[in-house]
Amino acid sequence: MDKSNPLKHDQCGSPEHGLHRRRFLEGLGGGAGAISAASWAGLFSNPIFAEQTKRAQKRCILLWLCGGPSQFESWDPKPGRLTGGPFKSIPTTLPGIHVSELMPKCAKIMHKLSVVRSMKTDLENHNTAIDLLNRGDKPRPPFVRPTLGSVLGQQLGQLDSPIPNFILLDPCPEGNEFKGFKAGNWAGWLGAEYGPVRLGGQYKLPDVKRLADITTADHEERELLRQFIGRKYENDRKSAAAASQNAAFARVKGLMSCADLFDLERLPQKDRDRYGPGTFGLHTLLSRHLVENGAPFVMVANGMPWDSHVFHNEIYQMVIPDLDNIIFQLMTDLEERGMLKDTLVVAMGEFGRTPGINAARGRDHYPQAWSLMMAGCGIKQGVVVGETDKDGYGVISKPYNERNLFATIFAALGLDPHKQYNLPGLPEFHYVEEKSAPIHELLA
Repeated sequence: MDKSNPLKHDQCGSPEHGLHRRRFLEGLGGGAGAISAASWAGLFSNPIFAEQTKRAQKRCILLWLCGGPSQFESWDPKPGRLTGGPFKSIPTTLPGIHVSELMPKCAKIMHKLSVVRSMKTDLENHNTAIDLLNRGDKPRPPFVRPTLGSVLGQQLGQLDSPIPNFILLDPCPEGNEFKGFKAGNWAGWLGAEYGPVRLGGQYKLPDVKRLADITTADHEERELLRQFIGRKYENDRKSAAAASQNAAFARVKGLMSCADLFDLERLPQKDRDRYGPGTFGLHTLLSRHLVENGAPFVMVANGMPWDSHVFHNEIYQMVIPDLDNIIFQLMTDLEERGMLKDTLVVAMGEFGRTPGINAARGRDHYPQAWSLMMAGCGIKQGVVVGETDKDGYGVISKPYNERNLFATIFAALGLDPHKQYNLPGLPEFHYVEEKSAPIHELLA
């Protein structure tokens, strides 16, 4: 640690790295030397302290490739094999490692990325697999495990930050990819307040501006009254629902103060041009902007273009180059801004695609052997883990599953993967069950 600057840490994963809600609450309130809440509020109102804290914050961007992206046309090509399809492979900046010819930009920065080619999961239905890869474990009714975004939002969220801790950018908010996720179950037992703020295809938050005829003083008076009534309501009922309602009001108030951060039109046109005109690219640019301004977790979804049961090759000639450019631009931006060491980037879906081509010229669902990409905070650069057989039917070395993946994400962000949830009156649950190990080859 740089002793001249107690807020600067050179390596992501330090237990001292960043000030987030959990550590604050655990350390507040005891002894003569305890700092007051009012003092903390004063610190966060100090622009210099706030900026330094924001820079030190660990954060995560999840590029959610819903529908099951094919490993053959991306990270694990099989050129010349019947299963490989018509596309060639190209060398990368990692000696001996090739990717699909549809990914020339990622090939140039492969030494900064890490890939797992040996993911192996059990579920091949979209809804159940999406649930599995967002929660990190299979259901255990009647208990609902929180999603990754909810846990990381809770653990990495900054004190007194108006920006939401979990943001989901989804062009199809009513689409089928998340139809099993209702408003209250994203966060599971953590409570609805840790669910996502979910935005659709528009790039502005609607209806969050304070009306012009309401003065600042009027607004603050109304807020104080609401807080008083809200606390009384919560105390009288002593229920999680009441607490969630109050949390929702607080979230709306926070959004009112940071609505401009969600306005993509405020970003330079040259940046929007680099990421491309599509919703996925523009939402990824917005995710970079949001984490740059304090958001701990942003999930960027793009509908289900990866679900290529028909005309697979034609579809992937469009979607893979788009993904290639998006990853390249995001990595470039994070590195140029000095944010890559503190920002974890994950690009994955719920499974891969079949080695065989079906009668409709498509690839079907395939959880038995698939790939994902990780980079940034806590992740080694230029590592390719695992191997599939020559035709891509099975994993032949270093198989990993959803638990290993979640353990890796938690460890990379400096969180104990095996920590137990604090759930009074409920069975014992951990961030990652059965002490499943992270993918150690990936961890810096």
